[in-house]
Amino acid sequence: MSNTSYPFKENSNVMNVQGGEKKVMKKILTVALSTAMAFSMFASVAFGDTAVTPQQKFDALAAKGIFNGYPDKQAHLEKEMTRAEFAKVITKLLGLKEVTGTLSYKDKGYDAKNWAVPYIEAVTAAGIMQGQDNVKKIFNYNGKVTIQEMATVLTRALKLEIPTNPDNNAADWAKGYVQAAIDKGLISKDANFKANASRSQLVEAAYAIDQAANITFTYKIVDPSNVEFTLSTGEVVKVKLDKPLEANKETEVKFKDAAGNEYTAKVTWAVSAALKVVSASGSNYKEVVINFDGELDKQTAENADNYKVAEFTKLESATLSSDKKSVTLLLQEDSKLSSQKTYNLQINGVKNSDGSKTFNETVKFTAVDTQLPEIKEATALGTKAFKVVFSEPVTQNTARNLANYKIDGKNISGHVDYTYPNIAFVTTDLSVGTHTLTVKDVQDYANFKVNSVDKDLTVAEDNSAPEIESIKATDLTKAEITFNESVKSISKVYHTSSGKTADYKIKDNKIILTFDKDKQLSMGENTIYVEGVTDYSGNSANREVKVTPELDTTRPVVSSVSSEVDGNVTKVTVEFSKDVNATDIANKENYTLRKENGDIFTGKGFDSKGHPVVTPVYATSKNTNEQLKNKVVLTSIDKLPSGKYTLEVAGVRDNTAIGNTIVPQKVGFNVTETGNIELNSAWYTVDEDNNYVVTVQFNKSVVTEGSGNALDVNKYNYVVGSTYYPFPTTSTEVELYSSNTVRLTVPTKDVKVNFNNGNVAIRAVNISDADGNYVSSKTVPLTDRNNSKIGIDADSVQATAKNKIVADFKGELTRVYSSDFEFVKADGTTLTTGFNASIVNASEGKTTVEFKFNSDVVPVNSGWNLKTKGTTQSVDAYGRALSPVDVPVADKIAPELDKTNGNNPLDLATATGATYHEAVLTFNEDVNVFYTPKAFEVYVNGDKVDTVGARAVGKQLFVQFKSDLTNAQINSLEVYLNGNANGKFVVDTAGNAASDFVTARN
Repeated sequence: MSNTSYPFKENSNVMNVQGGEKKVMKKILTVALSTAMAFSMFASVAFGDTAVTPQQKFDALAAKGIFNGYPDKQAHLEKEMTRAEFAKVITKLLGLKEVTGTLSYKDKGYDAKNWAVPYIEAVTAAGIMQGQDNVKKIFNYNGKVTIQEMATVLTRALKLEIPTNPDNNAADWAKGYVQAAIDKGLISKDANFKANASRSQLVEAAYAIDQAANITFTYKIVDPSNVEFTLSTGEVVKVKLDKPLEANKETEVKFKDAAGNEYTAKVTWAVSAALKVVSASGSNYKEVVINFDGELDKQTAENADNYKVAEFTKLESATLSSDKKSVTLLLQEDSKLSSQKTYNLQINGVKNSDGSKTFNETVKFTAVDTQLPEIKEATALGTKAFKVVFSEPVTQNTARNLANYKIDGKNISGHVDYTYPNIAFVTTDLSVGTHTLTVKDVQDYANFKVNSVDKDLTVAEDNSAPEIESIKATDLTKAEITFNESVKSISKVYHTSSGKTADYKIKDNKIILTFDKDKQLSMGENTIYVEGVTDYSGNSANREVKVTPELDTTRPVVSSVSSEVDGNVTKVTVEFSKDVNATDIANKENYTLRKENGDIFTGKGFDSKGHPVVTPVYATSKNTNEQLKNKVVLTSIDKLPSGKYTLEVAGVRDNTAIGNTIVPQKVGFNVTETGNIELNSAWYTVDEDNNYVVTVQFNKSVVTEGSGNALDVNKYNYVVGSTYYPFPTTSTEVELYSSNTVRLTVPTKDVKVNFNNGNVAIRAVNISDADGNYVSSKTVPLTDRNNSKIGIDADSVQATAKNKIVADFKGELTRVYSSDFEFVKADGTTLTTGFNASIVNASEGKTTVEFKFNSDVVPVNSGWNLKTKGTTQSVDAYGRALSPVDVPVADKIAPELDKTNGNNPLDLATATGATYHEAVLTFNEDVNVFYTPKAFEVYVNGDKVDTVGARAVGKQLFVQFKSDLTNAQINSLEVYLNGNANGKFVVDTAGNAASDFVTARN
């Protein structure tokens, strides 16, 4: 049985179900017939064929060689059928191979000359028919066939299911076979089953089988989960798939028609538009290539703002390939990927070619450069210059070195212009004809040099100035003009009038234009004028071109919201799919913070409406300190409690000319008070088997399963300079030594550098704690165990009371000695007041040490530094001593109302009128105030009045309130501060919240 599909139209196929693979006969029952049954082709109708009468059906079968007429050329359908005739029809009908050279029976006249022998042997070999007398080997080929015998043969041959409760009057032995044939429409239920079968009855059965074996159907894919099949009978079968189809992948689908007949079809969902990201790679340190499984929309795919590569603030360009299935991202000239480092690449707002999908996702890639740069193209630009295009980005200093280029084996005079990332324009005089260009020592960003290779350079005169080939404008402030040749210079570019000039950048044969906001293009058709466009042969002309901007109408969306603890505050970072407007991001009302249950979150720097008190700002790059205009940071006052939150964002526009506004979004995120997990330290020893035993200690407990598994050797590197070496996976053993400490044991012979050289560091990535925080991508020095020291968390050294200072050390100390420490000012003054150092907590790679003084000697903004003295005795469980410490003590002492010497810290300021007054509160240090009405309560002469504002000047806090009384009439004044511990409405300059208070003046 063969099953062939033919293309019909997109997402549609026509299937032809055919009967009979003409192969070895013996396999027909198990192969051809079982396959035929998979299509259940035995229906009780004529399947829409034009043959209606028995004679017409006979003629149709005769045309296929299944039946033959008698010598008088008549069908004689009325005649009874012999066993020999039956064997021939079955052989032809099922496509069995005729068998010669074999005589299985001993009937008289049963020899090689008998016309029926090949057919009888065929059905015998297939196990479909057998002799009437198996002992005497008699087939009885001239004997008649009864209807019940015909039904039995067809049922066995076609492996029809035999009903358990047959309802017919055939002989007992034949009842089940006859019922199966009736159920499939091969014989009539009203027939005399014991009577001899006529040729007409066999024609009817054979025709039904043959027609069912040649049913055709088409399919149409409604969507990936739903397919419609249309049979040649006109019936439509709708199939809902358990598993959605994969684009462009052939899938086998089974379905049944209304009569219960089963079919198998091979279906392909033909899709040209991209549906998923296949891969991302960094095969050199300047470019990232993203491969998709289909085609992309050119406008969004080539919008560099739709991609963000890790910490890099901006991309130079995004270029769609000619087949529209991959995008090459180019980093800016001052940026570079690090070797073997894994990066996150965010894709936002990129559409596929039919607009059915927009990609908003993050993929990872690792930068690995193993390829030498090559000369991709060498072209003469007339007789005064030539251009060399390299296969990948090359460094400017090597590409601009004139000594790296030779013509006909000789050094040349002239100069080289470099166009980032991979083009060198060499200006020199060339004669007409063919020359040999040799290029050497030009390097890529992995310091690989180009292979020294000779290239033919054909030089011809160029007397034509550059012509404009195309222009595109993706915004009212941006346009790109493409010329038919490389451009060396232009004099001026403007649109509409000479005053509306553009800044421009020449990149080979393209000019990238940028217009200021006050000179931007109109939304309709614009004429752009390019004056003095000059090629490398000195040909110059003025050109003009018309363009209608294709505006970016894609709204920005919030890609993610994340939080991290930064000292004593929580920073919530909102990442958008594209750069967003500076005014909008600073509007506090565009952000609303809610608790997990949906209630407004108030306090910790968020007002009664959930809006931030501190003005949101752009995030900044940790590498370049540049603003990241697609990331906004909301900063709390004090740390947010751990838990789940929702941030609502609205009213934010992008930076396009028309300012697309975000659709209001609610994005969930988690807050953990503990902050990020980090590497504390790493040290090594060499064991008796000559293995390096590397101990890596984190500041928190690590997980040993899932995506953050700390026991995955692939997550560790030893680092020398900018080269990251993986630990060998086959010979490195990784074990959890303690909850926050991992040990890696690796043979020294398998390590590519000597750890003793002192310049090795350890990096760990994608390792998390139990809260789902992942280790920050930092390295720590790898030191010899004997030289390893316990460091200190500088931010943790804090004066928390006038008699107490605390500090966190990056290790679990087992003993601490007061004599190891002292407190010293910048001028060398040493604090002489006695103190006691004690361990208050030592766990998860951190030890908190408390320094308790004998009296209140720690002033606000003390100016003291915590220092270690000489050789220390404090050690951890590994025997490691303290590193030298010299860290400022931070102020964590809350401001207080100044009541020294019996002073009353509350007074009234001079009134500015009869209505508005100010209560003046004096603190013991400078304060700031973040006003919210519910923070303060003011009572005048015992009656509560409305507060309308607050301001702070130095140590004084002014609370503004309304009263119709004059100052002289105010006999008593009370001011309350409420909820300041959470709200932090009143803080000192270090951000410490004042305690709630009530103070009165009579």
